[in-house]
Parts: sequence; C-alpha cells; structure tokens
Amino acid sequence: QVQVVESGGGLVQSGGSLRLSCAASGSIFSIYAMGWYRQAPGKQRELVAVDRGGNTNYADSVKDRFTIARDNAKNTVYLQMNSLKPEDTAVYYCQVGSKRDPYSIPTISWGQGTQVTVSS
Repeated sequence: QVQVVESGGGLVQSGGSLRLSCAASGSIFSIYAMGWYRQAPGKQRELVAVDRGGNTNYADSVKDRFTIARDNAKNTVYLQMNSLKPEDTAVYYCQVGSKRDPYSIPTISWGQGTQVTVSS
C-alpha cells in the first residue's frame, strides 16, 4: 500500500504564491509518475500538472504560472503556484503512479487533498 500526503494549501490573495508538497511512502519499488489534480466545487477533477519520468505536462490554464518539480530521492513532488487567480481555488490532489516490485501491475494512489483558496 502507498501513502500519499499533501501539504502547503491555504488562503492567499490574488497574485500571490503558494507551494504544495506531496510525499509518497510505503510499498514503493519505483514511481513512474507524480502529478497534481484539482477539483473546484461543482466541477470535475482536472489535471493541473504531471511529471512522467522527467517529462512534464501542464493544463493550459496554469502554463507559465505553475511549476511541477520532483525529488526522486525523497519520493516527493512539489507544485509552485505563482500569480494565483480566484479561479485557481480548488482542492488540490496529488496522484502517484507506482509499482511495488519489478513485476507488479502499476497502481495509482491519491492523497486526501489540500484546499487552496485565492481571494480577489
């Protein structure tokens, strides 16, 4: 089993910055992807940014404002969010794709989410 714990959410004014952290632990042999998703009230969960072995992808709405970074030694991923807007308000979830041994089926694990609120 893989445990995923996010931190770093909070309340910030429009134009401000926040840095989210996500640490994975447990039965991990390798991690092939770490990413961030978000879900605003009444909306579907959407991809924000993902790092797949060093290849990164971002939602168009956050390009040039958000940066994802991984620390492979610590099984940790960060999301630096700059120039925040009220529409970035959501619960942010960390997703980890991993294998517990070389022969196992890859699994997806989610964190519990961290609230980000951007005031106008």
